[in-house]
Amino acid sequence: MPKTVIIPEGTGKPLAPFVPATKADNVVYVSGTLAFDENNNVVYVGDAAAQTRHILEIIQKVIETAGGKMSDVTFNHVFVKDWADYAAINQVYAEYFPGDKPARYCVQTGLVKPEALVEIASIAHI
Repeated sequence: MPKTVIIPEGTGKPLAPFVPATKADNVVYVSGTLAFDENNNVVYVGDAAAQTRHILEIIQKVIETAGGKMSDVTFNHVFVKDWADYAAINQVYAEYFPGDKPARYCVQTGLVKPEALVEIASIAHI
């Protein structure tokens, strides 16, 4: 099955050997996305809502680059550093998925940088 690498304009270099997304058979797989600037520094340190918004803006840009829209997202994998941020994350998350919500799971875990409070990976069918 052929695949296409999706790298939106202005995307920073990943910290590890991966790409922002791949598309195969009209399915877009978005890598785990954190609130990083173009130099892989965490932005909005201490603010889970702002980090979530930043992450979802990046995911939206990736999905749109692949030819889709956020309503095409069918599944999200959400990782949180602290359950205390869960409500703030959900409030922002709901703004990006106002209609039918995608399936998802959410787990508490350590993230790649200590300042990171949330990470989201997505699957979209476009």
